[in-house]
Amino acid sequence: MRNVIFREAVRADLPAVIALLADDMLGKARDFTEVDEPYERAFADISADPRNHLVVADEDGALVGCMQITYIPGLGRHGAERSLIEAVRVRSDRRGQGLGREMMRWAIDQAERRGCALVQLTTDKSRTDAHRFYRTLGFTATHEGMKLAL
Repeated sequence: MRNVIFREAVRADLPAVIALLADDMLGKARDFTEVDEPYERAFADISADPRNHLVVADEDGALVGCMQITYIPGLGRHGAERSLIEAVRVRSDRRGQGLGREMMRWAIDQAERRGCALVQLTTDKSRTDAHRFYRTLGFTATHEGMKLAL
């Protein structure tokens, strides 16, 4: 497709990842654009946890996408591990060109290789285009998600 590789984020990627998170309709209201202590702490925690992966889509040295993948052990489904994909972002000038599909296929392939029983994600109810996109990948809305802001 392109010269895009998917790799684990390094600390030098943090400003670009934060910019990707803030570069959408919901992110503008809840994410900052500058690296600060909470972002540094979160990045260090993710990097130190072998079940958490901050993955970037790197196109010739430019970050064009990101996502966080967490592998969750559980007793349900006969002790099966599941993959949780969150914070999927594609740079605004690259949306609609197949990069999001390529990222998600890569993440799903990683989960299959790892032996996960399922891949799950959450998506804001207002993201109707994202819902349609995830359905084309085979995801189904099987549960009603709930959150409690603290």
